[in-house]
Amino acid sequence: MKVVRPALLATALVLAGCASSASSGSADESHWYNPLSYHWSALNPLSWFGGSLMVSEQGVAGLSSSTAMTQTAIDKALNGDYKLRQGMRTQNGQVVEFWQALDGDKVKLVINGQSSVERIEVLDPSAKSADGSKIGDPFSAKFTKAFDNCKMVPGLDSRDVECRAPNSQHIAYIYSGEWHGPEGLMPSDDTLKNWKISKIVWQR
Repeated sequence: MKVVRPALLATALVLAGCASSASSGSADESHWYNPLSYHWSALNPLSWFGGSLMVSEQGVAGLSSSTAMTQTAIDKALNGDYKLRQGMRTQNGQVVEFWQALDGDKVKLVINGQSSVERIEVLDPSAKSADGSKIGDPFSAKFTKAFDNCKMVPGLDSRDVECRAPNSQHIAYIYSGEWHGPEGLMPSDDTLKNWKISKIVWQR
């Protein structure tokens, strides 16, 4: 028995060591983790925002009023994450240029301005404004009435209404919905309450 006991003890220690090593390297055991990989993930900026666009008082992502209306400057402000496409349209009888930022074939941003960025229209459903609003949110989530909050804007679709975000100087929401009244007339508050954000706008 004096010979057997040390042998059994050694075997038990070896088995315990193997079990501990296996548990430490197993991705299935939630109570085991690699401290280095855990902290690296927590420090990774992409894990904080999930890669979604943020609309703040300063601008959208890296775009702001100081960003030049050139492909190089816009691409740098967006970290090269989007394909850029330049376009032209007629506004108030004048031809104006704009840039679109695309993810695949989907337009996520429309960037307007002359020498520098003046207005950004955000169409990305995953984007959020500073107050947490996002595309698809109903009018009733932010407003009870259009008066002093909203206006019809020339150049927008005749059925769209632009409303300034509460306590903001630069952020507005474009609401869209069904309206069977006269073109150019502000829909009633009862109609607007079911309209939804179709664009988030940053304006210099």
